[in-house]
Amino acid sequence: MEAALQRPAARVRSRRVRSETNIHIRATAQVKHLIDTAAVAVGKTLSEFMLDSARQHAIDVLLDQRLFVLDPEKHDAFLNALDNPPPAGTKLKALMKRKPLWQK
Repeated sequence: MEAALQRPAARVRSRRVRSETNIHIRATAQVKHLIDTAAVAVGKTLSEFMLDSARQHAIDVLLDQRLFVLDPEKHDAFLNALDNPPPAGTKLKALMKRKPLWQK
């Protein structure tokens, strides 16, 4: 193996909670080589690097779905729309009168 792909020295396991489940993935040799190189560059094992990367990406994806930032003018307009919704139309009124499927 090239010097650049040398794995970090084995670490002494700390007394942390052991992982309970496995994640299995398949990759091309080229992709694995790329990930191995990146892991070595930051001093992590392949598993640590992949888990950290996937975890951070998962957090980013979920935040993108739940967090949005507005400038003050748009923020005020947004709050105004929440505080002053338009009157319910006939379709919304009809929908609200229907019994849900689980209550039929």
